[in-house]
Amino acid sequence: MSAPETAPTWPGLDSDVAAYLGNRAMVPMHVAGVEASRAAFEALPQQPGPDMHSVQDRVVEGPHGDLLLRIYRPVDEPDLPAMVYLHGGGLVIGSVRTFDRLARFLAEAARAVVVSVDYRLAPEHPYPVASDETYFAVQWTATNAADLGVDTARIAIGGDSAGAALAAGAALQTRDEGGAPIAFQLHIYGGFERDDTRPSVLEYADGPIITAGDFAWTKDLYLGDDPSKDHPYGVPPLADDLSGLPPAIVLTASHDPSRDGAESFGEQLRDAGVQTALLRYPGVYHGFMMHADDQSRARLAMAELGALMRAKFAVGPGSVAWGLDHC
Repeated sequence: MSAPETAPTWPGLDSDVAAYLGNRAMVPMHVAGVEASRAAFEALPQQPGPDMHSVQDRVVEGPHGDLLLRIYRPVDEPDLPAMVYLHGGGLVIGSVRTFDRLARFLAEAARAVVVSVDYRLAPEHPYPVASDETYFAVQWTATNAADLGVDTARIAIGGDSAGAALAAGAALQTRDEGGAPIAFQLHIYGGFERDDTRPSVLEYADGPIITAGDFAWTKDLYLGDDPSKDHPYGVPPLADDLSGLPPAIVLTASHDPSRDGAESFGEQLRDAGVQTALLRYPGVYHGFMMHADDQSRARLAMAELGALMRAKFAVGPGSVAWGLDHC
């Protein structure tokens, strides 16, 4: 199916963002279908991200077979903090390759090792496959911290879009199962829920970049089409109890269907006593952090996010930031 002849416009975008989007009109994923969407995304030109001291691919035996982990080390220093990172793409498209750029930005900004997880995709691998692989990757990173040159007391988890939901689900599972302590959780324009009645969903139903229909479609492909069967590890806002989770950073974009759901989840965390930083960036869209070197708002957001991540790594688990009475 061909793209429409004209693209919609969205008032309030930053000027460089509007120039980047131009008059492009994209075929929504739910219209194009799984294979065409994957092929189009993988074929996008990949701009290089920041240079790393080293980038290493490791294939490990995961809960559902071989699992590729791409490990970014920004500097040659011992005992760096680490972040297990889950890429976006609705759990249907995307890979460590297509999100290489964002992984490098995060490693540089946090001055931390990033372990990017090439989890299996739906619909071939529905819930809980990607969720299982996320939890496994966190525990694997902690177990192999010495080999990775990572400080086991400073391991965080984070993701963008659907990857944020994976990260939040793994934080819940880590709490419930007594897994390795997580320094903090990072959620970049997270797609946490199915609610299609929120104002941001209605206002930005046609994008930019991603549509409300895409969110609903990808959720159905991973979770199934019966919301009554959803589990909190797959849809974290459904959890009855969010207390005792690691501190959170919740970053949202103004022109994004997922904005209100992500911010609502941040408020849920706050209400549960989880120290949570809520950061909304105006004038930008879902996916803008991939442009931290050529869009001014994204550059600012990455600088601020990096400072906040480094501060949280400096404190780590076991501090008053976790609501404990000792440091």
